[in-house]
Amino acid sequence: MSTAVATEPFPELSASAPPIRLSLWDFVRASGLQSLVLGTSKDPNAKITVLLISPQSGQPVLAVKAPTTDQAARAIEAERRVLGDLWRLQPRGVVETIPRVVDLLDFEGRPAVVTTAVQGASMTTAYLSRRHTASSGWVAADFDAAGRWLADFQAGTVGQPAPLEMDGGVAERLRRRFPDDERLRADLARLAEICGRLRRNTLARTAVHGDFWFGNVLLVDGEVAGVVDWEAGTTAGEPVRDLVRFALMYALYLDCRTRAGRCVTGHARLTAGAWGAGVEYALNGTGWFPDLFRRFLGEGLARLGAEPESWRDASLAGLAEVAALTDDDGFARLHLELFRRVSDPPAEQRGAR
Repeated sequence: MSTAVATEPFPELSASAPPIRLSLWDFVRASGLQSLVLGTSKDPNAKITVLLISPQSGQPVLAVKAPTTDQAARAIEAERRVLGDLWRLQPRGVVETIPRVVDLLDFEGRPAVVTTAVQGASMTTAYLSRRHTASSGWVAADFDAAGRWLADFQAGTVGQPAPLEMDGGVAERLRRRFPDDERLRADLARLAEICGRLRRNTLARTAVHGDFWFGNVLLVDGEVAGVVDWEAGTTAGEPVRDLVRFALMYALYLDCRTRAGRCVTGHARLTAGAWGAGVEYALNGTGWFPDLFRRFLGEGLARLGAEPESWRDASLAGLAEVAALTDDDGFARLHLELFRRVSDPPAEQRGAR
């Protein structure tokens, strides 16, 4: 990279941001790098991501995330802060998998953040490939890779112990989001019972990604080489949130390529149809995937110092969290309805909380 923009030392941004120096497109032109604009999210407050690619190696060097709304700009600012904080913590073994903030730009009057580009292919690529989620070996490898990264990330950012807290404002957000829902009162009572049981566990606070699903995990040779989209992150939070989010989102899309009414390949007891069928299968069904789902959560909880039998309550609280916090109202409503369907377990599982 031969331009002044590309060769000058990149200032690491902290809570106090330097003045915005260039527009996004001026920065792209001055960088001497090739650009690839990734498909924008369909979320109401979408961001545009631009990868800047070395013409010599063909590999991404930088990534620029730009907001399309004021709320998206606030999310990008939150991501900028947490990334700066994480790089100051330097969590051993995983810091190079975390993007590093290198500049702040202007995008149509809003701030866009420039980070280093972490390497790897999104786990989504493998997930959506033919028969991948039908294979117990391939799926177990995905869970193992995510579990190893989480274990290292959490060990490298471990803080003070506290009761396991999966509410964190979820109930209040649900009240504000669904004020006219006549069934919400019963939902919140059940959620309070779930969170009350979870609080009997005490475990260390750690840094939290906040949206740790397979779409944000990048792999190289089966190992996590990068984790992106940190706008919901924090350096001191409830680590069970990341554990549960990965498992739930992996289960959610198991039937996404199967026609309604048909059995999902590799999962004899899972029929595509009702939204969230994969999560119901993971929580209430039998088979190799429900066993893997529960083992992943149980082992992760035990590693963190919680009772492994809390896997079900943690999963239910995780569903409520998505219903409360996701940007999209329709996606939130679907998660609330799913919480209602699965929060009363089959009789044979009522002891496994």
